[in-house]
Amino acid sequence: MRRFEEADGAWIEAYLKKQLSAPKTFPLSESDHRKLVTLTVKTQESKEVEVSVPAKEEQEPAPTSEKDDVRESIRVQAMLSRIGERMKLKIWLPKSDRQRVLAVWKPETDSLLTTLPLYYDNITLKTIENIDVLWIKGRSIVRAFEVEHTTSIYSGILRMADLMALQPNLDISAHIVAPAERREKVLQEISRPVFALLEKGPLKESCTFISYEAVTELSAEKRLEYMNDKVLDEYQERAGDLD
Repeated sequence: MRRFEEADGAWIEAYLKKQLSAPKTFPLSESDHRKLVTLTVKTQESKEVEVSVPAKEEQEPAPTSEKDDVRESIRVQAMLSRIGERMKLKIWLPKSDRQRVLAVWKPETDSLLTTLPLYYDNITLKTIENIDVLWIKGRSIVRAFEVEHTTSIYSGILRMADLMALQPNLDISAHIVAPAERREKVLQEISRPVFALLEKGPLKESCTFISYEAVTELSAEKRLEYMNDKVLDEYQERAGDLD
């Protein structure tokens, strides 16, 4: 403990008295609220373990080249949304990306969801709602996409791995979408040992790579209204394809 200087002590005393006589509210931010909530999951041994669910990253100011990458990733999110809508599927976009994607994609139907029609625990829902694009039919996720620009491929892979770890019985097709030149890097990361030991099985068995170029090609297909999501199987690449 150190004694305040008289002037400093007097200032603090005056400020506290002012706050007492004319209180000012300092509301908690969304980030503050998240820090106050303890999230836990149960392990196979029925132990409770504390976990955290990182929020969807807000885009920060970046150099011109990185801004170009971000704009491209938003364009790809918009294309995936448009493709899903044409296949008569419902679309989910993270709240942090929604306005930027809607500046490119103008829904022609009521396909864009404002709430997720899914029944999972709170931790799973927090993970799901941050995935870049979801195609949903009824109350089921048909396809999940993480769209990565050239400066980062890790956050999307980690989010998919989190989802598979939380819901090992969840049967969905997950995809990391990135520029073609990032193909080898993405498939190598999906095959890392830490992702091979999931209860559901290796991540590479349920998560594949789709290039930006493949999405662009599919978006130009004139018969999408007569197709279903299985057409993506022709465009995806698996980690085993590296061999």
